[in-house]
Amino acid sequence: MKTRTSLLTAALLVAGIAAGPSVLPAAASAPAVPSAARSTTGQSPNAALEAALAGLPDADATAALVRVGGKEGTWHGSSGVHDLRSGRPADPAARFRAGSVTKVFTAVVALRLAEEGRLDLDRSARSYLPELIPATYAGVTVRQLLDHTHGIPAPDFPGSTVEEAYANRFRVYDPRDLVRSATSKRPEFAPGERQHYLNIGYTVAGLLIERVTHDSYEHQVARRVLGPLGLRDTYFPGTNPRITGPHNHGYQTMRLDDGTTGLRDVTVWGATDAWAAGNIISTTADLETFTRALFRGRIVRGPLLEEMFTLPEVTDVRTGKPAAYSVGLSMKVLGGREVWGKTGGRWGYNTAIASTRNGSRTLVYSVNSTDAKGQDMNRTAEKIMVAAYGRP
Repeated sequence: MKTRTSLLTAALLVAGIAAGPSVLPAAASAPAVPSAARSTTGQSPNAALEAALAGLPDADATAALVRVGGKEGTWHGSSGVHDLRSGRPADPAARFRAGSVTKVFTAVVALRLAEEGRLDLDRSARSYLPELIPATYAGVTVRQLLDHTHGIPAPDFPGSTVEEAYANRFRVYDPRDLVRSATSKRPEFAPGERQHYLNIGYTVAGLLIERVTHDSYEHQVARRVLGPLGLRDTYFPGTNPRITGPHNHGYQTMRLDDGTTGLRDVTVWGATDAWAAGNIISTTADLETFTRALFRGRIVRGPLLEEMFTLPEVTDVRTGKPAAYSVGLSMKVLGGREVWGKTGGRWGYNTAIASTRNGSRTLVYSVNSTDAKGQDMNRTAEKIMVAAYGRP
């Protein structure tokens, strides 16, 4: 196995690596880091997928975990390192922050409650939370919260740079305060007129779930989804900024304490700002089980499942292109066919679940991206998606 002899070589752009407040210069003595620590299993080895994982760690990612399933063949692979300090191979069973994949779980619970008649998708969200949502947003329906056509702007967070976000990584946010911050502003557009992908709609949806069930959002997800599907490695960390159980480290490119730019270990980072929109922790195996069950109609059925595969007939407020987000999911045409799924990004971690509509090919990946919340799709993640489904 090929090795690299410094953190600088291992990550290509590393000027230093920080763990907590300390910085280890790239030139310092460090364990050798394997260029790839990859294992593959399954019935259908795929050269394109293997190539997509080759060469990690690199400038874009330190590790990647992939599972492909369905009638078109199965394939599991991992590459990269558990952490840059030790250089040991990435753990293929590792837990990770799944980010906005959380929204799919939230949408599923909301649709289940709609099936039970406890939540009306066409009813005003304010009618459920009159003390929290002001009259300015009285026209926003539950469905519009879930398909991002509500017009509620994002709440205010301290700072606008990754360095400022890092300084506030242990801050604990109350979802009600986030809703108050967002709804104190003027609407971005009239409800149902445009689409703008934001977390705030799902923050409100989490509070709606709690209101109509008189229970915690987390327990409702556990009772309705995690337990029945046996997702034992999926959980909500609450205010704990750590990932419990086995996990690979996440890194983020940022300005370091000495003024240089390099990678900082961002594995320990709270996610209460995202809550019902992005706070879940999972594994590729659990998310594969969840994806299969969802697309087979095992957890949401009939017309309510179709809500997840129906795009609103509006345009995106930023690009002017047709809406790409449904209730819980998004759609892209890859390799000439519709692929539905959801991506997620938390500092150090990019995640996605995806499937063809008939479930013939499913994909789950976790990429330890060095710029997980950047504007562009991580190149390793993009290569994985193209290898699994084809180009846009």
